[in-house]
Amino acid sequence: MSESDTNSWLNPGAVAAILAAPPADPLQIRAILQKARALAGLGFEDVAALSRISDPDLVQELFDTARYVKETIYGRRMVLFAPLYITNMCGNECTYCAFSRSNKGMARHALSMEEIQRETALLIEQGQKRLLLVAGEGYPAAKGGFQYVLDSIAAVYDVTRHHGNIRRLNVNVAPLSVDEFKQLRDASIGTYQLFQETYHRPTYAAVHLGGKKADFDWRCSAMDRAMEAGIDDVGLGVLFGLYDWRFELLSLLQHNAHLEEKFGVGCHTISVPRMEPAENSPLAATPPAKVSDDDFKKLIAILRVAVPYTGIILSTRESAETRRECYDLGVSQISAGSRTNPGGYSAPADATAQFQLGDHRSLEEIVHDLATMGYIPSFCTACYRLGRTGKDFMDLAKPGLIKRKCDPNAVTTFLEYLTDYACEETRAAGEVAIEAELGKMDDKVRANAERMLKNIRIGKRDVFC
Repeated sequence: MSESDTNSWLNPGAVAAILAAPPADPLQIRAILQKARALAGLGFEDVAALSRISDPDLVQELFDTARYVKETIYGRRMVLFAPLYITNMCGNECTYCAFSRSNKGMARHALSMEEIQRETALLIEQGQKRLLLVAGEGYPAAKGGFQYVLDSIAAVYDVTRHHGNIRRLNVNVAPLSVDEFKQLRDASIGTYQLFQETYHRPTYAAVHLGGKKADFDWRCSAMDRAMEAGIDDVGLGVLFGLYDWRFELLSLLQHNAHLEEKFGVGCHTISVPRMEPAENSPLAATPPAKVSDDDFKKLIAILRVAVPYTGIILSTRESAETRRECYDLGVSQISAGSRTNPGGYSAPADATAQFQLGDHRSLEEIVHDLATMGYIPSFCTACYRLGRTGKDFMDLAKPGLIKRKCDPNAVTTFLEYLTDYACEETRAAGEVAIEAELGKMDDKVRANAERMLKNIRIGKRDVFC
């Protein structure tokens, strides 16, 4: 069976046809939004209808519905993480990326295990507990090829500092074979993350000019191989700006539906990066299908109501202001204090990055901002370590039971951060946010949370349920 046969679930004709259909009338849109409030997700045609609304009143109703879904399922939790780039060596020719092999002006480097551990130590000392390991597709043969990635994971997990360690490492690396994915699974990763970049084949071919990544079908079928290998937490994403965002959104949901049908569970997270300028990339500076701020907020809100139990990740590509505006529309995870070049946490700030960042604030600045907005920054990794992943996670999430675990774990990890890393001003804002969060919990959940918080206050760490 060819890869294109494997990816027969991807139906661009159906997407194009439904986007060409007449827009739904306001009554139909309001019926869809009412359906979304049942927290059971939306179908393909419903999502297409929402993607075409432009009336300001209907857009506002969409946003109100997204806020309801977000608040009901996730409350005020906001999971934090940082990316850890281990190499910018890459054999691909991607016209939007600074790591593209034709960018001869970039100094190429693959971090040694000692350098990786130094970067990890710096992140731990900031207060990070969750990282995303990122690598270009060009693991140096001298360092063992793919074994380099496995060694890097082990190196991260091996670092301990006075206040703790990295408790969960998610991974964003190029598509692998089933056997390699099994090795990745056995390395105790969290979520395996991979972006298709664009689901539009002609655009994909136009922007991926060489290297392994030029094979659309190999990339598009990667999640099948990952899940066949036993990795049940996977994360999808699109690089918005390469092609019409409506087409990409519907195609991404086709991908998610395929995983649900074949494996019983869809993706754990969806990332929504917009294209940002990158060194020696004219395309990145002028995206062919630029997504406006208004449409960007709309697509996040649509995702939230369409797949209510799937995490939505917003990176530091976006400005602080844009991120604040998107939090309550559906975002549940954000990166903080990011650097997108290998060695970026210890190297000069002007070292060449994969793309331009929009939010340059430190982890503490973002934590303080979230707390003053009434959010609970969460560093929780309990589900990964207790086996609540894949279908097991969704079985708890859909009836609303996972909040009884997530809410206490969020305030506990937040207090741990406040106690060990935060300045007095951030600590004060955080204590107010925690007290407000406790007041929203039912008696049983609150009693459990207060017991866990008491343990943190007397010096215990890594307390979770």
